[in-house]
Amino acid sequence: MSAVKGNSFSEKHQPDVKPDPVIESKIRDLAKNEEVPCALAFKVVKETGVAPLEVGKTIDLINYRIVKCQLGLFGYKSGNRIIKPVRPDNTQIEDAIQNRLVKGRLPCKTAWEIAELFDTHKMTISKACEAMGIKISSCQLGAF
Repeated sequence: MSAVKGNSFSEKHQPDVKPDPVIESKIRDLAKNEEVPCALAFKVVKETGVAPLEVGKTIDLINYRIVKCQLGLFGYKSGNRIIKPVRPDNTQIEDAIQNRLVKGRLPCKTAWEIAELFDTHKMTISKACEAMGIKISSCQLGAF
């Protein structure tokens, strides 16, 4: 989840909140250098059956960093985002994005659903959003 450099990620949560021990164990097993790629966080979601926000909260509480967003929006060594604006070849993708906006933004989960619907890469959807001037919101892990 996001925090200002030098701050503790766990400070985003109430002081009495503790990490789930099962999730924490799995995160510690998968993480390298206290970083958890988004894809591995979702592996934990699948293995434990908990909501993505619970995994994200646990990552925060142990002060690990989520990296390599599957939409390409944050957590890459080259900078915050690795995507560039690109309109999709299929205009139906743009229509699907426009039709699913919430307060002018596309929720992360919805971006994933559109990618699955059109059998395309998640970053294709985020690139289209960039080209359309649409922000992606509500990270499933709570990073943004």
